[in-house]
This record gives sequence, structure tokens and C-alpha cells, in this order.
Amino acid sequence: MTHYKANFAPKIALYEPDIPQNTAAIIRTCACLGAQLEIIEPCGFLLSDKRFKRVVMDYMDTKNINFYNSDEEFFEAKSKDRVILITTKAKKLYTDFKFKKKDTLLFGKESAGVPKKIHDLLKEKIKIPMVDKKRSLNLSTSVAIILSESIRQLKI
Repeated sequence: MTHYKANFAPKIALYEPDIPQNTAAIIRTCACLGAQLEIIEPCGFLLSDKRFKRVVMDYMDTKNINFYNSDEEFFEAKSKDRVILITTKAKKLYTDFKFKKKDTLLFGKESAGVPKKIHDLLKEKIKIPMVDKKRSLNLSTSVAIILSESIRQLKI
């Protein structure tokens, strides 16, 4: 693997994550790829959860994680930024999307995605193509795929 200095900070946002192992794996992915993580609370688990700690290991660095108390607080903070929803309900493929350096890539809750009000609010929505009759990829896998493509496009 090639090493680089993180000179851009893509943002990965998780909407009310509810599986500790997925969030821990995403923290590791963000740490290794130089991405900022943003978590819209409430989380469905405590950060002291042993399942979380087992996966996150020593990659937990709270200075690279922003927590928002609600989606309202998150979207107020993002009022001047482009937020892209990654959803199985999108029409556009992630490979046909042009990423920008200051994008925030929003992923829904594992058990339910994001509410309709957020779908309606966001203009930009992309998806990862999958074979017919499959529901969705694991959240941490989806984050790795989308984050890697944004880094590739931006030539980081």
C-alpha cells in the first residue's frame, strides 16, 4: 500500500449508527485513509462497549471524530457544504459521481437508513451497484468503497 500525507480531509458522516463493530471498523478505515469521521447521535451503543473496543483497538482518536447531538445540529453545521447521501435508493452510481475535496459523505443507520426528511433534503444521492435481490452491503464495506473512490478521483 502506498503511504501519503493526508492533505485533504474527506468527511464520513454516520447517521445514528447502531452496530458497534461497524462503527469501530469505520473509525479504523478513516484513520488509515486520512478521513474525518462525523457521528450524528444518538448512537445505538456506548463507546465503552467491548464489541466496539475489540475492533477499534488503538485507532480511536476523538480529535478526528466530530459528534452532533442531532441531525438538525449536523445540517446547520453543514449549511455551506455539500452533503452526499449514500443510499440503495439512489439512481446515480458512485463511479459516475464527481467528488470534491470538501464533500461530506453521509451513510444511514444500519437498521433503517436515514429518515425520509433527510432523503428529501439532500439533492446529491449515490449508490453502489449490487446484484438483483440483495438488500445492501455491510456499512463499513460501503464506507471503504466510497471513500476509496473519492480518494482515487481526487488523486490523493
